[in-house]
Amino acid sequence: MQTGVANTPTARSCLWRHRDFLLLWAGQSVSEIGSQVTVLALPLVAVVLLDAGTLQVGLISTAATSAYLLVALPAGVITDRIPKRRLMIWCDLARVLLIGSLPVAAAAGVLTLAQLYICALLSSVFSVLFSVSYQTYLPALLADDQLMDGNGKLGTSQSVAQIAGPSLGAGLVGLVGAAKAMTGDAISYAISALSLLAIKTPEPQGGPASGSRERTPVRTQIGEGLRYVLRDPILRKSVAWSGSANFFVIMVESLGPVFLVRTVHLRPGYVGLLLALGAVGGVVGGLACGPLARRVGSARISWLSMTVFALPGLLIPLAGHGPLVLLFAVGWMSWTFASTLCFIALTSYRQATCPPELLGRVNASARWIVWGTLPLGGLAGGALGSAIGVRPTLWLAVIGGCSSGLWLLFSPLRGMRDIPISAPRPEPI
Repeated sequence: MQTGVANTPTARSCLWRHRDFLLLWAGQSVSEIGSQVTVLALPLVAVVLLDAGTLQVGLISTAATSAYLLVALPAGVITDRIPKRRLMIWCDLARVLLIGSLPVAAAAGVLTLAQLYICALLSSVFSVLFSVSYQTYLPALLADDQLMDGNGKLGTSQSVAQIAGPSLGAGLVGLVGAAKAMTGDAISYAISALSLLAIKTPEPQGGPASGSRERTPVRTQIGEGLRYVLRDPILRKSVAWSGSANFFVIMVESLGPVFLVRTVHLRPGYVGLLLALGAVGGVVGGLACGPLARRVGSARISWLSMTVFALPGLLIPLAGHGPLVLLFAVGWMSWTFASTLCFIALTSYRQATCPPELLGRVNASARWIVWGTLPLGGLAGGALGSAIGVRPTLWLAVIGGCSSGLWLLFSPLRGMRDIPISAPRPEPI
């Protein structure tokens, strides 16, 4: 392992005293909250300022997630060849310029849907590169016995951001308008870049194995990760579940603001509050996963969560005026709770059973499959919303989302109590 602060006894005993990790954690936490502001504000800018139609809002969602399909696979190879911290800093700075250009254009009266599409697409490219980089960078910053604690803190920040971000976004939208609210996201990326610049721990140079990988064609490296995922029966069914669920969830996520503003007639500033209430389910799921897995079994939890616990998601299209609007939050909360339980269990299996030399490419391959359905779902949601209406499209989306757990029900997991984290690994490729 690397030398430096990460290996000192004090740092190992308590990450609260690990200066460089705290910088990474603080910057990432602020950035996550800022990103959630834009998730809320971007479709509201299109709907409120530019009078965008349902299909156009769906296209924005497609643009914001297309990079998952386009660059997720090579992102793992890129981050293995470029210093991770430097790459993250450049990604942050690029997003400062992209997101910051939107409120400037709105103030000047020149904002267009084309600019929204371009900024959404390019920002998603840099977000994918940043996400893969910081997960790969963490082992360079921490000792092996600190990784669980470090990942837990970063994961908690992400869940909290899903609650605080929409709430903050709702307040900013109500106070300064949707376009100006995105200034907060641009500032958050600047803070993240400054926190990364302040980190002092040197990033280790690649060893002989890294040099060997650089001589291997990128296509070959990508193929090794994909083949591993597709050959493992549990991994294969888990990415099928997650990809299917994401396809339908993004339909609800992209059409949700349109539904709440135009069908339910909810004020734009309150949309974020409903999304924040729904995100509480993710926090509860993270806290409950360990106790539930011990009591019920980690394998059983994985398929029960998405075939039983997710069923209240069917309440989402039933939301209406007055108190009935809370049905949207209850349904969204059940989905975030169930998906968090399932995600933690299946991610633990992948991390524990995959050979270390393949883990980065296996993670990238899994992400490409499960993220790659997001732009397709956003496009399908926009097209269906225009053709048959928003509420009927939401019905199709929630039924499809609740059915995605069938991939796990009809998998080897159904016959197990616990996920076999020490299962035999597939033969080397």
